[in-house]
Amino acid sequence: MQSIVAKDLTKQFGDFTAVNHINFSVEKGEIFGFLGANGAGKTTAIKMMSGLLLPTSGDAIVGGYSIRTDSKQIKRHIGYMSQRFSLYNDLTIFENMQLFGTVYGIPAKELKDRIHQSLSKLKMDDQANSLVASIPLGWKQKLAFATAILHRPEIVFLDEPTSGVDPIVRREFWKLIYQAAASGITIFVTTHYMDEAEYCHRISIMAEGSLKLIGTPSELKQQMGVDTIDDVFVKFVKR
Repeated sequence: MQSIVAKDLTKQFGDFTAVNHINFSVEKGEIFGFLGANGAGKTTAIKMMSGLLLPTSGDAIVGGYSIRTDSKQIKRHIGYMSQRFSLYNDLTIFENMQLFGTVYGIPAKELKDRIHQSLSKLKMDDQANSLVASIPLGWKQKLAFATAILHRPEIVFLDEPTSGVDPIVRREFWKLIYQAAASGITIFVTTHYMDEAEYCHRISIMAEGSLKLIGTPSELKQQMGVDTIDDVFVKFVKR
């Protein structure tokens, strides 16, 4: 079952084409890596697929809804986490999760149970009443991810979610991603860490607004005749 299908998805800003007729699909429960240098068009594409930006032409079906006509429905069925921490530092951990859960319409009793379950998974039960400002960045990022999937979305978009955190926290964060994917959530993730790209079921590489390569890590390494995704990326850029 396909969670995302992009069809000639295009976005222009005046004479500049940020995303140029890209086509791809993502399966339910798949971890799909969306790679590319800064300015390649990744964030613009994510904003379109998450219903935040209308395409100039083309379309994408996200969770069964068109981004051209059903952006409100898409926003209800997806989660989103950016590289910039998006929770409120002056609220407690519990208050942040309660606020976001309420926005998504989770009933109060059920919301309280979900929050405690999420914090238990993160081993943060004893910090529920701590201000978010008081916890380390790595924990903030894991908390932001748990909050982004609190309403149990079908798809979650992660835009460089581990930027700036140490390797140990990045590895722990990817355990959370795998758990979410195993539960049936589709993960659409951008990253600049090529070792993280190896964890994805499939990856794509964008350049100058176009989708240039797509396949499993093994397929792309074989196609480019190299041993790592880092080498794939370097060889692709040089070519």
